[in-house]
Amino acid sequence: MAFDFLQPVSQKVLAHCELMPPQALGQLIYKHTEQDGLPVLAGATFAIVGVFESRNAFIKKHNRLDLEELRLQLYRLMLGNWNDTIIDLGDIDEGETVDDTYFVVREIMAGLLEEGIIPIVLGATQDITYPMYRAFDGIKDMVNLVSVDSRFDFGADEELISSNSYMSRIITDKPNNLFNFSNIGYQSYFNAQEEVDLMERLFFDAYRLGEITADVALAEPVLRNAHLVSIDARAVRACEMGMSEHFSPNGFTGREICAITRYAGMGDRIAALGIFEIENNPQSFQLVAQMIWYFLEGHNFRVSENPSESNPDFTHYIVPCDSEELHFYKSALTSRWWVEVPNLLTGHTKSNATALLPCTERDYLDACDQNIPERWFKAYKKGFN
Repeated sequence: MAFDFLQPVSQKVLAHCELMPPQALGQLIYKHTEQDGLPVLAGATFAIVGVFESRNAFIKKHNRLDLEELRLQLYRLMLGNWNDTIIDLGDIDEGETVDDTYFVVREIMAGLLEEGIIPIVLGATQDITYPMYRAFDGIKDMVNLVSVDSRFDFGADEELISSNSYMSRIITDKPNNLFNFSNIGYQSYFNAQEEVDLMERLFFDAYRLGEITADVALAEPVLRNAHLVSIDARAVRACEMGMSEHFSPNGFTGREICAITRYAGMGDRIAALGIFEIENNPQSFQLVAQMIWYFLEGHNFRVSENPSESNPDFTHYIVPCDSEELHFYKSALTSRWWVEVPNLLTGHTKSNATALLPCTERDYLDACDQNIPERWFKAYKKGFN
């Protein structure tokens, strides 16, 4: 069984937990220990898993990821006003081959998904997103993947899978369960024009760093439908991570990346979170720990809503355009917006995807000005492919 490959939380971390106040996460998380074994999965909401694998790093890692220090930064944070049960399953070490590691990650994730537990995977390299995506095989027909990254990570056609090319394998490998891929925070000078064009041809969504930093709330509708969210820590600017090498002076601030992870936790369909390219640096560990905290908080405040004409909690707007009649819904409870995408009702996709696409008030106002929202157009075209 894949869970047998999990290494327990270290004695060093456990000893530090004994000294923490009773309100600290370190006192309240159920941990995989050498003495007691794995915690009970039943009833858990979140499961933390560390992954040491780094052999497919685009830029080779010289030091093993210090998951002990990262855990200590997380464990020191105080519990919010939550009722969720959190377990820490420990770490996955490097297998004999990288594919062996991928297999263990996939099997453990699949087991957690089947139990309705949300894995929070912490790793050295973002190629671990690939086995996380494959874990949905046989569990969800179609998967919405959101990557928070300065790069699209398509790589060259002949390139083996790496932390800079894992998306190519996700798109091409069978079975192809990817319904939508969205990138949040790409920086144009890191991406070839061919990659930008590929995103357009596949009707995927991409939001430049400047768009999101101007209004971080634009990320919320993108994350609302995500099943899997993968975050590359290099999307955060170097000074925020306490790093200079391999990190860019441009990127998200700590406040912005925490807002994004909070939106991810609030997502209606969120099933797994991965945070990768973490470097061994105290400031980096602190920020990643706070990102996880905001993800947990966001999930606790998640509101499940089902917009419809008959639901009194929603206002229904009909906007006649030149070629289409767009139907928008606004929630009186959360002020969130949705728009109907007609073709998703007609069985053109392999999933039972809802016909309601999360959107923004700006999309509604654009439609009123006879400008079809780009997110609606891409969803509409994708439904016929």
